[in-house]
Amino acid sequence: MAVSPRIFPPRKRRPSAGAFISPKLPDRKLVESLYFLSQEISSLKPLQFLLRRNSVLIIRKAKLLAVLFEELLGNQVSPFSPSTVLCFEEMYIVLQRMKTLIEDCLNGSKIWVLVQIETVANSFHEVTMDLSTLLDILHLKELDLSQDVEDVVVLIRKQCSSHSRDGSVDPRDGNLRLEVLTMLDQIRKEIVPDHSKLNVIFQSLGLRDALTCREEIESLEAEIQNQIDQKSKYLVVAFIGLVRYSKCVLFGESTQKSDAIRRRRRKSAAEANVPADFRCPISLELMKDPVAVATGQTYDRQSINVWIESGHNTCPKTGIPFEYATSNEKVNGVVTNKAALEATKMTASFLINKLSTSQSMQAANDVVYELRVLAKTDSDSRACVAEAGAIPLLVRYLGSDVGSNLPNLQVNAVTTILNLSILEANKTRIMETDGTLNGVIEVMRSGATWEAKGNAAATIFSLSGVHAHRKRLGRKTRVIMGLMDLAKNGPTSSKRDALVAILNLAGDRETVVRLVEGGIVEMISEVVNVLPEESVTILEAVVKRGGLAAIAEAYNLIKKLGLLLREGSDTTRESAAATLVTVFRKGGSEMVAELAAMPGIERIIWELMETGTSRARRKAGALLRVLRRWAAGLDAYTVASTTTVTSSTILLPS
Repeated sequence: MAVSPRIFPPRKRRPSAGAFISPKLPDRKLVESLYFLSQEISSLKPLQFLLRRNSVLIIRKAKLLAVLFEELLGNQVSPFSPSTVLCFEEMYIVLQRMKTLIEDCLNGSKIWVLVQIETVANSFHEVTMDLSTLLDILHLKELDLSQDVEDVVVLIRKQCSSHSRDGSVDPRDGNLRLEVLTMLDQIRKEIVPDHSKLNVIFQSLGLRDALTCREEIESLEAEIQNQIDQKSKYLVVAFIGLVRYSKCVLFGESTQKSDAIRRRRRKSAAEANVPADFRCPISLELMKDPVAVATGQTYDRQSINVWIESGHNTCPKTGIPFEYATSNEKVNGVVTNKAALEATKMTASFLINKLSTSQSMQAANDVVYELRVLAKTDSDSRACVAEAGAIPLLVRYLGSDVGSNLPNLQVNAVTTILNLSILEANKTRIMETDGTLNGVIEVMRSGATWEAKGNAAATIFSLSGVHAHRKRLGRKTRVIMGLMDLAKNGPTSSKRDALVAILNLAGDRETVVRLVEGGIVEMISEVVNVLPEESVTILEAVVKRGGLAAIAEAYNLIKKLGLLLREGSDTTRESAAATLVTVFRKGGSEMVAELAAMPGIERIIWELMETGTSRARRKAGALLRVLRRWAAGLDAYTVASTTTVTSSTILLPS
């Protein structure tokens, strides 16, 4: 069951600060750097649960070295010999390695340190040996030290010499490592772990409550990015599953308040506006056609296609090659992704069983929040949660009675359904489970909070990614009106959730007719100044498929579209140009005159032709031709028909 250290490469690092010490650095500055660095190491806390003895010995040596450097600073430092300067420069590098080693163990994943305990212990051994070598070649007589300080240096030499002979792992750490790997192997074999043994292991690692387990999961997630070996990545993922399961069965659900505080700290203001799961990790734009790849990550179809067509064969987010993503890779007998999957199944089953027997709304809320977090993780988690029977249980918490008594429970329930809906197979499960769609619609229309309403709208957006579901949703008046009301009256984040859902629905021509009848163009006129990009993109879809009624209503938006040609983002300008071309093609010369009356409009169009995207340049060219024909005095019919002919090459979908 032992894991070879070679499987676990060192973490990626920036160059050590010691590498930037100039050979010409004044002697006193060099000694000051050594003194401050040794003081920093001295102030570090020793490791508490693993490698404690190793860290204590290094910190103790740093404290003694600080005495040496303090003595040198107190003296009038005379120029050192080249060999002494070189020795001190190398010592700085060694001390920097010591500091980094301890900090990595303190701040990183405890389980990952345990698994590569031999490698880490050897690193402590190596820096001790390197320090011993440097102290052996240091000429003490040249330094003019007091006898007491010279004795201190001799003591450090003896300690280094003694400790450098022992690079072995503490037997307790070795046994703990074996127990963890054995536990992982049991999970792979679908054997439910002994909870008392799990508790002993986690207590020994200092993982003693839900909060420390959540932090450990985050550390492991960060560790994935540090690994360049695929087997190591798989093993880290398996440990995440183990910790997540253990957290639930040993310590209960996470505290939503503490998670929210930590989440707010990590999120930027921009990220807070749109759920991170709905932004493509490649383009960072809202996904219009999300697809899940074999590694469980979700991307916009166009972005991942471009990525693959460019010659890449790895998942952009995880770095895992696609050909390995569905295979069972063994690491010394441990089938890691199988273990991760089984751990996730166990976690989902445990939570669903607990939810089904919850005696109070608060108890249910804690479990539902944990399901919400789990369903956000990856495709395997979404599949396991749904297959365990979560959706029918979640429906009962969507009602207005729940919203009025415990709003957070309604938010968590609808957000869990939203997270589950990202997986393609779950979209159909949600649509076919009795009461689920109606529950989501009611939350969108009359939810207890704007967050609940917005996430319900985002769920509609996600479900409408399937063509058959899009048509079904578009036939429901409550869906259309609910989204329109939310877009008009909600806060900015909820408006955006509603608009992206409307945009998806507008892909169906029958639904566009209902949108126009419901006043979509008027609504766009109200929100275009708040969310211009989303609004104009919807307007473009509507005027293409909505017939003359939509064109007529769009008349009052022509000047706003003209302003967006000048001031909007690249995407907004492109959609505004495309919309105007369609409006003019069907609306005639009166509408062209409305745009032509804007001062400087031709210059704005010329700028778009020079700086816009290829599609924007084509649309701008078509606009310019329409304006010039109008200026030449052609009547509305001529403008419309000529533009139609010209548009045969420029209005094709791009």
